Amino acid sequence: MFQRLFGRERHANRAITEALYAQIVAAARQTVFYSDWNVPDTPLGRFEMLSLHMFLFQHRLRGEGGVAGEVAQVLIDEFFMDVEHSLRELGIGDVGVPKRMKKLAKMFYGRTAAYDDALERNDHDALVAALARNVRPDAATWPQATQLAGYVADVSRRLAEQPTESIVSGTVAFPVAKTI
Repeated sequence: MFQRLFGRERHANRAITEALYAQIVAAARQTVFYSDWNVPDTPLGRFEMLSLHMFLFQHRLRGEGGVAGEVAQVLIDEFFMDVEHSLRELGIGDVGVPKRMKKLAKMFYGRTAAYDDALERNDHDALVAALARNVRPDAATWPQATQLAGYVADVSRRLAEQPTESIVSGTVAFPVAKTI
């Protein structure tokens, strides 16, 4: 029991969590999103891309149960700890962090519901609309939302092809976003 709680397994699980989260973050930070597709290179814009990639990861593991379900939950926890850490780095104080975390969690889960619905119905137009509404709420039109929606659909398909065993072992491969 103590070996499991404090020993090698705990360190191995932490290494898997860190590896998966690093791969999700790297996918979310691809330059093309900010330079070519006009995602705002701001804390909120980066939150949107990280949320999107976290959603795609969670969407892949949804319904898997067992170890995959545990990995999915640990990654969500890691995501929200990272968001909280980022808020603190931005200078948000102890009093303001919980309020902002609640708002960001609500935003995350609202977005995941919209993206999930669009992907499940294979509704490209709904996905484009959800991405435009969430990523660029300040823009009357955002033509690059179509490219981002194509990327999201491609990532969803490619993640579905990856073996669950590889993912829960710490390897998830997000495709490179390319300009069309």
